[in-house]
Amino acid sequence: MRRHITVVSALSLLCIAGSTGLAEAQPAGGHGPSAMVFTVAQGSGAPTESGTVLRAATLSCAYTAEGTHPDPRAACDALNATDGELNRLLAAPDTSRACPMYFDPVTVTADGVLNGRRVAWKHTFSNTCVMSSTLNGNPVYAF
Repeated sequence: MRRHITVVSALSLLCIAGSTGLAEAQPAGGHGPSAMVFTVAQGSGAPTESGTVLRAATLSCAYTAEGTHPDPRAACDALNATDGELNRLLAAPDTSRACPMYFDPVTVTADGVLNGRRVAWKHTFSNTCVMSSTLNGNPVYAF
């Protein structure tokens, strides 16, 4: 099943690349082209291992920002600010927000090409409140 999701993700990226001219794009502003698929899934593993995808979005950051993401420009800017280190998306938790202490894991993933390099990243939170607090309004997962 994991192979199936990988194939679907790869095909989605190829569709994005074909429709945006990504394959022919030159790096803009010091960053290479990016085409990513983001998911939020219930469970502690990758969506294909133990969870159900709650929502997903595609994002292409070439000359223009586009995809199914509701705010592609803000998401591309936030991705570029990570310099390819997606753990930086988690760097600004809202410490004033109290979350309940129950375990209902949720996992976020990012797969695709970021600044011209292949990326496969995931992070699991203990529940959706902790996810929301840790991502603290980061536009990448605001879909």
